[in-house]
Amino acid sequence: MGNDVERVAAAAVAALPRIAGMIRETPLTCFESLGSKVGGEVWCKRENLQRTGSFKLRGAVNRLLTLPPDERARGCVAASSGNHGAAVACALGQLGVPGVIFVPERTSAAKVEKIRRYGGDVRFHGVDGLDTEQHARSFAADHGMCYVSPYNDPEVVAGQGTCGVEIAAAGTAFDAAFIAVGGGGLVSGVGSVLRAAWPGIRLYGCQPAASAVMAESVAAGRILDLPSGPTLSDGTAGGIETGSITFPLVRRLVDEFLLVDEPAIAAAMQRYRAEFGEPVEGAAGVALAALAGNPELGRGQRSLVIVCGGNVSDETLAAIDAGGRPG
Repeated sequence: MGNDVERVAAAAVAALPRIAGMIRETPLTCFESLGSKVGGEVWCKRENLQRTGSFKLRGAVNRLLTLPPDERARGCVAASSGNHGAAVACALGQLGVPGVIFVPERTSAAKVEKIRRYGGDVRFHGVDGLDTEQHARSFAADHGMCYVSPYNDPEVVAGQGTCGVEIAAAGTAFDAAFIAVGGGGLVSGVGSVLRAAWPGIRLYGCQPAASAVMAESVAAGRILDLPSGPTLSDGTAGGIETGSITFPLVRRLVDEFLLVDEPAIAAAMQRYRAEFGEPVEGAAGVALAALAGNPELGRGQRSLVIVCGGNVSDETLAAIDAGGRPG
C-alpha cells in the first residue's frame, strides 16, 4: 500500500501541469482567530475560491483530459450532490463535450442552479449519493458514454491531489492536516502528496456524525451500507461504492477520524465567514469544526485545513445565522 500512496502522489505531480490552464491556484492563508483558539498556527487552503467554488474541478478536468478523444466525443455522465456535477459540467463546456449530470433528489437548489449555469443537463435520481452513482453508471453503459466518478477513479484522485502539490510547493511544512471525507477522493489524493512531502504529518479525516460512513467502514475493515441523516455537509453525505479504490488508501493514510455534530459545523461556517468575509459550505465547515472542537490536536502545531468548497445557499446561511453565533 505504501507503493500505492507513492503512485498517487506521483500521478498528482504529473497532473498539475496538465490541468493548470483550466483551474485556479488557490490561496494558502493563515486563519488567525482559529489559531488563537487552538494555540497553534492554522492555515487554510481556500478551495472555496476555486473555479466552480470547489476542489472538485481538479479531478474532473484531469479525468477528461486523460480520456482518449474518441471517448470524450461520445459524451460523459457524472453523479454528484452538486460540486462534482458543476465541475464536470464546467470541464465539458470548455472542451465542447456533451454530458448528463445526475444528482440526488435532495441536492440544494444553489448547487443545481450552478450546474445548469455551466450548461449541464441535470437529472434527478435517488436520495443517497450511492444510489445516484449506481444509476449514472448504468445510464452511461446503456448509452455508450464515459462515467466520470466523483472519487472512484485514479485520474480523479490524482487531480484532487494537485491541491496537495500546490500546498507542498508553497514551502510551509505542516504537522497536521484536517480534511473532510465523503467518498475519499480528496483525502486520498491530497493525503498521498502530503505524506510524501512530510512523512510525519498527522492526517485527520473529518466527517459529520450524521453521515460517517467512511469512518465506520474503516473501523469495520470493509465498506458498509449505512443510512445517512440530514446534514449541512451534503457534499460528504452518502454511501461508498463497493470496491472503491479510495477505501484502501483512506485506511492507509488517515491517522484518526473526527466526527462533528451539526451545531459545530454551523459555528465553524460562521467563524470562517467572520474571518474572511466569504461563505463556505458544510463540508468545509466539517474540517474546520473538527480542529476547533479538538484544540489539543492543534496546540503548538502548524495545522492545515482544506477549505474544500464554498457553494452554499443564502437560505442555509440565513438559517445558520438565526441559530446564533460561534463562541
